[in-house]
Amino acid sequence: MAEKGSGKDKGKTAGKGAPKDAFKGVAKGADKKAAKAAAKPVEKSAEKAAAPQGPKGTPRLIDYYRTECVPRLMQEFRYKSPMQVPRLKKVVVNIGLGEAIQNIKLLESASVELTAVTGQKPVVTRAKKSIAAFKLREGMPIGCMVTLRRSRMYYFLDKLMNVVLPRVRDFRGVSEKAFDGRGNYTLGIREQIIFPEIDYDQIDKVRGMNITIVTSAPTDEEGKFLLKLLGMPFRR
Repeated sequence: MAEKGSGKDKGKTAGKGAPKDAFKGVAKGADKKAAKAAAKPVEKSAEKAAAPQGPKGTPRLIDYYRTECVPRLMQEFRYKSPMQVPRLKKVVVNIGLGEAIQNIKLLESASVELTAVTGQKPVVTRAKKSIAAFKLREGMPIGCMVTLRRSRMYYFLDKLMNVVLPRVRDFRGVSEKAFDGRGNYTLGIREQIIFPEIDYDQIDKVRGMNITIVTSAPTDEEGKFLLKLLGMPFRR
C-alpha cells in the first residue's frame, strides 16, 4: 500500500512540477504575443491620428470660382476663351526661424503648428550660404514651409479669408500694394494664434508667417480682381 501511495504521490508531484513550468513558458509567450498584437493596432491608430488627413469633397470656393468668377473675369477683361481666365496655381506658407540656430526645438514646434494649420506636413528650409555675423552656416535649418495645391489650397484660402483674417485685432483689410508685378500676392501674418487650430496655452512662442498666393494672372490688376472676387478683404 505504501508503494502504491508513494507512486501516486510521485506522479502527483511530477505532474504538479512539470506542467507548471511548461504552462509558465506558454503563458509568458502568449502574453508577449498578445501584447504585441494589441500594441500594433494602437500604434497604427496613433499614426493615423497624428498624420494630417486630406480634405474630402469639392471645396465650395472651386464651385464659386467656376460659376461666378470666370464669367465676371471674361466680361471685365474680354477674354476670348475661358482658358485665358486667371486661376490660382498654389499657395506657399513659410515660417522663418532665425532662432532655430541656437534652439532646434523651436523648429519642431513650428512644424507641428504649420501641420495643424495647413493639414500638410511642412518641409524644412535650410540656409543657402554661410553668414559669419549671424553665426549661420550653409545647410543649417532656419525655417519650414508648405506648398498647397488643388483642394488643400482652396480649403486653406477659404478659411483664411472668411475665418482667420476677421479674427485679427482692429482688422481693416489687407494691403493692395503687396503684389509682385506678375499677379502674385504675399500676405504677412504676425501671430499664428489667429488660426482656430492653434491652442494659445500650448504654444511656446508667438511667431508669424508669410503666405504667398501664386496666380496665372499676367498683371497685378487681373490678379487683384481675381482675389477680390474670391473674397480677399482688401483695404478700402
